[in-house]
Amino acid sequence: MPGTFSQIYIQVVFAVKGRRSLILPSWEAELYKYIAGIIKNKGQKPLAINGMPDHLHLLMGLKPDCCLSDLVREIKKSSNGFINEKRLTHTAFQWQEGL
Repeated sequence: MPGTFSQIYIQVVFAVKGRRSLILPSWEAELYKYIAGIIKNKGQKPLAINGMPDHLHLLMGLKPDCCLSDLVREIKKSSNGFINEKRLTHTAFQWQEGL
């Protein structure tokens, strides 16, 4: 009996709290690379990351056993800490609540 292969492709969009334009071109590539690392470390496949100053788009390949809400929660939590620890914004950074 042949093996089974499954791959799920999903786009996730999330915004800066209050839709404030805080993601600057000077550090957005560093943020995207950091987020790609989170996705890879969770065993998933980052396909594309892009966005605007007030929101991000992530296209990911997910394994069927991946819990999307856990992955997005980790991406938002870790990247939020990354931005604040590096002081990349002039004010405290936070993602909008929700999945």
